[in-house]
Amino acid sequence: MELFWYIVLMTMLAVYVILDGYDFGAGIIHLFFAKTEKDKKAITNAIGPFWDANEVWLIASGGILFFAFPTLYASSFSGFYLPLIMILWLLIFRAIGLELRGQIHNRIWEAIWDKAFGISSLLLALFFGVALGNVVRGVNLGNVVNGVSTHEAHFFFLPLWNPTFSPHAEALGVIDWFTLLLGIIGVISLAIHGANWIIFKTNSDLNTKLRKVIFNLNIVLLVLVIISILIWHLIEPKPFHNFFKYPWLWLFPIITLTGLLGLFKIKSFKKDGYGFIFSSLFLFGGLTTTVSSIFPKVLPSTNDINPDLTLYNVAADEYGLSVGVYWFAIAIVLVAVYMFIQYKVFRGKMDDVGYGEH
Repeated sequence: MELFWYIVLMTMLAVYVILDGYDFGAGIIHLFFAKTEKDKKAITNAIGPFWDANEVWLIASGGILFFAFPTLYASSFSGFYLPLIMILWLLIFRAIGLELRGQIHNRIWEAIWDKAFGISSLLLALFFGVALGNVVRGVNLGNVVNGVSTHEAHFFFLPLWNPTFSPHAEALGVIDWFTLLLGIIGVISLAIHGANWIIFKTNSDLNTKLRKVIFNLNIVLLVLVIISILIWHLIEPKPFHNFFKYPWLWLFPIITLTGLLGLFKIKSFKKDGYGFIFSSLFLFGGLTTTVSSIFPKVLPSTNDINPDLTLYNVAADEYGLSVGVYWFAIAIVLVAVYMFIQYKVFRGKMDDVGYGEH
């Protein structure tokens, strides 16, 4: 049952990254490339009917984490308390940036909420990439100091950074050079994803420019991905051991590579949705490749005193996990029906939606 719920949790997180990821990316595009009011409206129209529903996947993932893996929930929500609070505020500012902008037609008012929407989207993409970096790198479980565990084995707490900015320090921070690299990869990949969504859902004059932006950003993304793979062994001595042990796992890197290389054809795609498909493949493949590399660990320990948190030592009781399957089956059917209706109602281009206008 632990494996079943792990797959459910990872699937829900992947869906969240793909769906809310294009919202973050649209916000980044809005911040840097939307120069006219027409461009700004095109971007908000593209995500307007979807962004709040997409966030539900994050809440649902938190619920699954709480229900199925309570020890991991307790450990991560206490250890990452500071960045989680920052993420909460960024989510709030992104939402009110979208909702309040159209309430008053005043240049200063609109400029404030445009920046709130764009900057919060950028920082959210960065923080979620950094969060993934923390999971790969691991944390100082038990807050070991000079070889002595000062807290329970599953407890830790991280400041935003440490003085050395190193992922090998005993007193780790949330941000170091390795996690920041993954954060930058997150920003670039979601900017590409958001641009693809805007192209897919609008006939904006911005679309031709965005195709060039996607191509150029994809070159940067490819370089950063190669660098991250080359330095991966500095964090994990045997980063590909799971892939040699279970050869079918190579499917996930292949998906990642397919998405990444496919984006180089963005200028020649005949249908607007192809770019979004390839960026979705890259995001899905990148996330699944990363979690597969550390499986069955869910939060590695960077010290030799306390063991890693794994899929099996953080799970709830077998009875609770079994009973939860029935409720999950009901919930997933309801979600599927809701999403089918939502995307059917808002299918096609969104140029005339007029989201947020009052």
